[in-house]
Amino acid sequence: MAVSYARSKVPEITALFWIIKVLTTGMGETSSDFLVTHLDPVVGAFIGFAGFVIALFLQFRSDRYRPALYWFAVVMVSVFGTMVADVLHAVIGIPYIVTAPSFAILLALVFVVWRRTEGTLSIHSITTRRREAFYWCAILATFALGTATGDLTATTFHLGYLPSAIVFTVVIAIPAVAYGVSRARAILFFWFAYVVTRPMGASYADWMGVSHARGGLDWGTGPVSLVLLVVIAVLVAILAVADRPARSQTTATVVR
Repeated sequence: MAVSYARSKVPEITALFWIIKVLTTGMGETSSDFLVTHLDPVVGAFIGFAGFVIALFLQFRSDRYRPALYWFAVVMVSVFGTMVADVLHAVIGIPYIVTAPSFAILLALVFVVWRRTEGTLSIHSITTRRREAFYWCAILATFALGTATGDLTATTFHLGYLPSAIVFTVVIAIPAVAYGVSRARAILFFWFAYVVTRPMGASYADWMGVSHARGGLDWGTGPVSLVLLVVIAVLVAILAVADRPARSQTTATVVR
């Protein structure tokens, strides 16, 4: 028998959701770069993988949406997803022009299996363990895809990090405008925007962290990661406080 939850384990989609999502993409990018460049690459990769496993273990163990656990999982998936894409390119030598389409195909396969198995890709339906597993598989694929795509435009296509960020900022306006015109394909618009936030946030973070020689502000990946972590923590704390009345109301309804 499938494990079911009283409510969806994914937060409501608000402006604050998108802000935190973009910040986590940037933090995942710079944190991954910091770990593998300032530590032994093997040690850095192990830390990223261990954090990824621990975060998802805690998330799956919880029986409801908890802001701190959920966003901790997103951050660690972001870090690990970045490492996966970077290892395939930097260590194995597979070009981004190959990995980006490959991750896109992988994501499409996750969506196809998810849709055929569960009948919907709506994040508001994440109320069973199996649907949650599909959800996190999709999230991991979007982060790996976004990393490869952002690096593809910035380095392979020689756009640079800031121009790439601007391009993705324009692209992400497409689903926003489309959703405002028609909400008939809200699920499609959501996933389109979710995928694009990754290369957009990562490109801005890279621009802030990399050296002047690489077209960046040279603030360093460590300081950028730390600042993003603090901002994310503050915003998640706000979400946690806001979630308490809703949780109390749900509990009271169940008791009745």
